[in-house]
Amino acid sequence: MSDNYADGLDMRRQVMGDAFVDRALGNATELTQPLQDFVNEHAWGAVWTREGLPLKTRSLITLAALTALKCPQELKGHVRGALNNGCTIEEIREALLHCAVYAGVPAAIDAFRAAQEVIDAWQVADE
Repeated sequence: MSDNYADGLDMRRQVMGDAFVDRALGNATELTQPLQDFVNEHAWGAVWTREGLPLKTRSLITLAALTALKCPQELKGHVRGALNNGCTIEEIREALLHCAVYAGVPAAIDAFRAAQEVIDAWQVADE
């Protein structure tokens, strides 16, 4: 296991939470395990661990990119990560609304739907 992999796994757990990461790794198959390894080492270990941006900013950028790519399922995990990184619901809303102009209204609508599902669950858990 490389340092990037170990650092990435730690960062992934910090941002996404242990339950999310344990589920992703536990659901890995012979086909998908190399992708999990790649994500841990490169996305989380080589990029998310860099010092150039705070985690909160990285989360908002990730939400914007996932909105533009029309990836609402992946966006859900990163909404939880954004909340874990200290993003407010208002900041998440504004990032998604900003995407409506540049990524298109249909993409933003899907993103808002996905985000609302996660925020609703987040708020219930805090009660």
